[in-house]
Amino acid sequence: MQNELTKATINLYAVLRNLEDLCDLDKEMSNLIEDVDITIKFVIKNGPQGYLSFKRGKCTFYKDFNKSDITLYFKSPLHFNQMMDGKANPIPLKGLTKIKFLKNEFITLTDKLSYYLKPTELLLRNKNYMKTNTILTTYTAFFALAQIGNNDPIGMLSANRIPNGTINISITESYTAIHLIIKDGHIEAKKGLAKNQRASMTFSDLITTNNILTGKVDTYSCIATEKLQLKGFIPMLDNMNKILALVSSYL
Repeated sequence: MQNELTKATINLYAVLRNLEDLCDLDKEMSNLIEDVDITIKFVIKNGPQGYLSFKRGKCTFYKDFNKSDITLYFKSPLHFNQMMDGKANPIPLKGLTKIKFLKNEFITLTDKLSYYLKPTELLLRNKNYMKTNTILTTYTAFFALAQIGNNDPIGMLSANRIPNGTINISITESYTAIHLIIKDGHIEAKKGLAKNQRASMTFSDLITTNNILTGKVDTYSCIATEKLQLKGFIPMLDNMNKILALVSSYL
């Protein structure tokens, strides 16, 4: 069963955070915000908060920041989740004169993100679409994994069994890389590779990554053919994978 707080943290820290990468991967979306300089603050009562900053064609997500031009308030994690599902509206506390950005560019960005994160078999036949979908799906999955490990009751059980240390996740065929920092059962996800990892998960190519994350292929067969390589302290990866298996229930 989904936990509304967990879902809210995933929606903010994994899904909306992906607007960063969308603007890096999709030139049209980067051009859309070329002349924009706006920061949106999301405040969720009894839940997470975060900032999306748009400036000169780039989008950057922050958990903490020093300013906001627009502040959107949500009465609960459920309210935020309903907004993400298109079933509710936020409560604007600041930036009423800039609401036009939310109704135009921001909606275009989130619609394009949804387009990439909800593929069809026909769309995946396009090599460029498949690449963008895979990269965004990878970031979403592992950033979501961290939130499930920190907030979902079942995920927390597995997170508490992961020894302290860092796990690197990467795709050899692209520059996509994430590392998970585990300390006393808490998981923090960051982009890029860490130098002091205790374990690593390496996907050989984009197609393999896509097939594994969408459940189209058996993980063990990919390990056997070395399309997926697991190295280092394997107990860390075993318990991480138990949390990864829960991601599909939220996304």
